[in-house]
Amino acid sequence: MTGSLPTERVGTPVDGVAVLGALSPSRAGDFKACPLLFRLRTIDRLPELPSPAAVRGTVVHKVLEDLFDLAADDRTAARADAMIPAAWAHVREHEAERAAIFADPGSADEQAWLTSCSQVLATYFDLEDPRRVEPAERELYVEALLDSRLLLRGYIDRVDVAPDGAIRINDYKTGRSAKEGFEAAALFQLKFYALILWLNRGRVPSLLRLLYLGDGVTISYAPDEQDLRATQRVVEALWVAIREAQQTGDWQPSRSAACGWCSFKAFCPEFGGTPPPLPQGGVPTELVVGT
Repeated sequence: MTGSLPTERVGTPVDGVAVLGALSPSRAGDFKACPLLFRLRTIDRLPELPSPAAVRGTVVHKVLEDLFDLAADDRTAARADAMIPAAWAHVREHEAERAAIFADPGSADEQAWLTSCSQVLATYFDLEDPRRVEPAERELYVEALLDSRLLLRGYIDRVDVAPDGAIRINDYKTGRSAKEGFEAAALFQLKFYALILWLNRGRVPSLLRLLYLGDGVTISYAPDEQDLRATQRVVEALWVAIREAQQTGDWQPSRSAACGWCSFKAFCPEFGGTPPPLPQGGVPTELVVGT
């Protein structure tokens, strides 16, 4: 996703009600995976160097967003591939920390990485024909305030609306598809978005789609009200657990296969590290933010 979430909403009124906290699907996923990861990323805000894979995702998302600005007949694989340099230039200009992944612009490493962007983007055209799609919204910022005064928010890659009003939520993943048994975790983000749209529009999205461009797999799921009510209960429970961890200062690490990609091993007791002291003044006002 290319958008960044605003941080000024916590403590301000939404529909006359003061927001107590805000939660995005990414940060909710962080806490579900590892409370210590959540703390180091959200409260301590320790710096993380973006990986080439993460930056590739940003560039490919930018191309897929801009692709639908073109006339339908122009939305070809060749045209999308030609848009990669401009998307990369946009990222370099607006996100300096991401541009820093290559110390030597124009190097062989950068060229190989740009080739990988092309390969991932080409896979998109194996999954659907964008000439036959007219999105209702792209990079859509959504939010909804729960009765608990928790604000749910995030950016949806693409929303399609059929003539009969049926809503389809699409999320591009530039990595490989989730392994068997992990689909539920992958769909949590889309159920989170579906919950927000349902609360805002009064209609349950008819289809949630994960498009994995790393290996050309599409995962589709048709939610119902029961699914979304269950998702709300999970989110509310996560928020209670986050507040409890805030009050006790107990942010436990949770070891898993994902640790191999974690940027914070040096601060994790599971790997012999020690978390830093909590920031002076405790938890920031905008307790839970993120994309």
